[in-house]
Amino acid sequence: MNDSTLPIGVKLRHARKVKGLRLADLAKQVECSEGFLSKLENDKVKPSLQLLHRIVGVLGTSISALFIDNEQAVVARAGTRPVIQVSAFRPGEGVRLESLIPNSDGHLLYGAIHIVSPGGGSSGPITHEGEEVGFVLEGVLELKVDGEVYHLEQGDSFHFFSHLPHGYRNLGKVVTRILWVNTPPTF
Repeated sequence: MNDSTLPIGVKLRHARKVKGLRLADLAKQVECSEGFLSKLENDKVKPSLQLLHRIVGVLGTSISALFIDNEQAVVARAGTRPVIQVSAFRPGEGVRLESLIPNSDGHLLYGAIHIVSPGGGSSGPITHEGEEVGFVLEGVLELKVDGEVYHLEQGDSFHFFSHLPHGYRNLGKVVTRILWVNTPPTF
C-alpha cells in the first residue's frame, strides 16, 4: 500500500495564508500557542488528532488533503489506495486510514477503512461539523459518542452527528477494520 507520510507543515502554512490568517489568529481560533503552530508549519512537532481537526476546520480543508496529492480517479484499486498513518501526526495511536476517496477536496463526503491495531484509537474525544456512519468489517470496537459507550463487533454499524464528542479504540487482540464515511470531509 502507498504510505503517505509527507510533511504537512507547508500545506498548513499555505492554507492559513490563503485564508488570510496570521499565526496568532489561527492559534486563538484553535486554542493553542502561536509557537506550537509555527513549529507545526515547520514540521518540528506533531499535533494531536483533536488539534488537527480544529485546524483543518478553521482552514476549510481536510486532513486527507494534507497527506494526499491532488488526484481525481473513479476507481481506486486494492493495494493502491493511499494510507494515512495517524502516527504521522500523533505517535502511538495505532490507527491507519486507507482512503477510499484519494483526495477529499471538492467532495461532499470522505470514506476510509480505519485500520485500528489492538490498543489503538483516537486518543480522546473529537468534535467537528457533519455526520458519520460506519460498519465494522472485522474485529471489535469501543465507540464513545457524547459520553455513551458502545461495544461493536463485526457486522455492527453506527451513525452519529459529528458535533457530538466522539472517540474510539480497539479493545480486542486483533486488528479492527471499519468502513467509515463522514460528511463533510474532515480527513
